[in-house]
Amino acid sequence: MKNWIRLNKGFLLFLFLFGIFRTAVADWNPIPSGSMRPNLLEGDVVFVNRLAFNLKVPLTNIVLGHLGEPKHGDIVTFFSPLDDTRLIKRVIALPGDTVEMRDEKIIINGHEASYAVLDSAPEPLGQDSIVALRLNEKMGSEQHRIQVLPQVNANRNFGPITVPQDHYLMLGDNRDNSGDYRHFGFVPRELLIGRAERILVSADIKGNWMPRTERFGMALQ
Repeated sequence: MKNWIRLNKGFLLFLFLFGIFRTAVADWNPIPSGSMRPNLLEGDVVFVNRLAFNLKVPLTNIVLGHLGEPKHGDIVTFFSPLDDTRLIKRVIALPGDTVEMRDEKIIINGHEASYAVLDSAPEPLGQDSIVALRLNEKMGSEQHRIQVLPQVNANRNFGPITVPQDHYLMLGDNRDNSGDYRHFGFVPRELLIGRAERILVSADIKGNWMPRTERFGMALQ
């Protein structure tokens, strides 16, 4: 074993430094589910900037310092407060915000987001396919696409509630098929991993596994 370590110490050092890089600086995150449709698809792999918000001790959630602040509309990766599962969702409300959802519409600090219908598309749901209604959701200067599934029995109302200090409220863009705040509650800052910034590569894992080259390098909104 000692001989093997001596002969491969360069490779082992590379693996160690690479692990430090992935857990402290930058990372990638495969998308396993449809909770962020229509913006992120199953089979996308996104680049995650781990230095966007916190400087952490590698391999831990110990925060050494704050490097930036999450903003409304950011797509972020984090560990679930329930079971430490790694998730990716959108920041809807910040510490101190009062937020509610009424019939799918988001209201933050008394201001209701505006919604414009974009189109509709088939949405896979189990072995079936239903119709998803795609909307543009706009709050102030921030806007992004979401989709709703009118045929699905979903929780479309909550609040009003005020986001606690150092916590965030996350929702999936696929509003009626997402395990998010309505499932696990607020997300503490120390559980944030980083901000997802663009799609690195993508493959149709629900179909023929062919690369979706048109999505390579796509910036996230």
